[in-house]
Amino acid sequence: MNVIISNERQGELANLDIEVIKSINGVYESEELIQMFSNFFFGRMILDLTALKNYRDIRNLQKLSMSLDVEKIIVLLPDTPECLAPQFLSRLISMGIYNFTTNLDGVNYLLQNPNTYRDVAHLHQIDEGSGTGSAPVVAPVGGGDGTTVINNIVNGGSYILGIKNLTDHAGATMLTYMLKQELIKIGKSVVAIEVDKRDFMYINDKELVSTTKDALASELLKYRNASVVLVDLNSEGATSVCSDVIYLVEPSTIKLNKMMRRDRKVFEKLKGKKIVLAKSLLNMQDITEFEYEAKTKVFFNLPPMDERQNNSTVLQDLLNRLGISTYGGGGMM
Repeated sequence: MNVIISNERQGELANLDIEVIKSINGVYESEELIQMFSNFFFGRMILDLTALKNYRDIRNLQKLSMSLDVEKIIVLLPDTPECLAPQFLSRLISMGIYNFTTNLDGVNYLLQNPNTYRDVAHLHQIDEGSGTGSAPVVAPVGGGDGTTVINNIVNGGSYILGIKNLTDHAGATMLTYMLKQELIKIGKSVVAIEVDKRDFMYINDKELVSTTKDALASELLKYRNASVVLVDLNSEGATSVCSDVIYLVEPSTIKLNKMMRRDRKVFEKLKGKKIVLAKSLLNMQDITEFEYEAKTKVFFNLPPMDERQNNSTVLQDLLNRLGISTYGGGGMM
């Protein structure tokens, strides 16, 4: 079921032939929309941008991107020069908002064919606006309590991304390695570290680092000049050193039941954290049902990947969703 938030485009959106669970009309503060929909389970949200108060200030839309699942949002843009300006569109993309259009045909198309980063990458200005060589607008990295953690790539330190399995063998080690390879492709200085495990030895990459939880801080100090540090987490305490953490859940019945038997409150404890479905074949409807049943939000849906194949598209989408600039090509409705 879908949500429609309308204002000036109410008449047009009333003609959408879709199932609607909730429809509101008017002008709303970002905080009002977050309060209404942060714990509301829906399939897709069609947002008439004129319904957002002071929508010309990109920071108001940024607040929404921090609290709502932007993969589910289709933004209906006003057909004005300022909202179609390359810098404005680029900033939408930096927040992970890939689905935007100016007309009802575009909304209908995006409902059936949602964009990935590759589809809008040609609109993304990586070095936009600052005149200093680094982008002033980077997708925010959300802290566990929902606060904003400023991306340390811009601030001059390492951005430390923790990757942790919630279900057994969800693929944290291989995802850490594949993200490292993808970041190297796009020119980032990156280090990958595994904690309290020795699985990296089987990958045959001498640049991979294995350490213990107690020695992790020392290892991070060694690599403080790296733009990105990826940490394969296997110890609870190690999460505290990370700028951000993604938690991998393989959504098979057996894996989920095993996880829930160990801790029935696992999703409650992880409220506000970034849950990534790993090795997932779920579609949008399946994900909506999963979120409803688990009473949680899905940050990203990661399909099964073969490390021998080119997985750049999905890895770019994940990196960009996390606020790490990527590259690609494609088109926009």
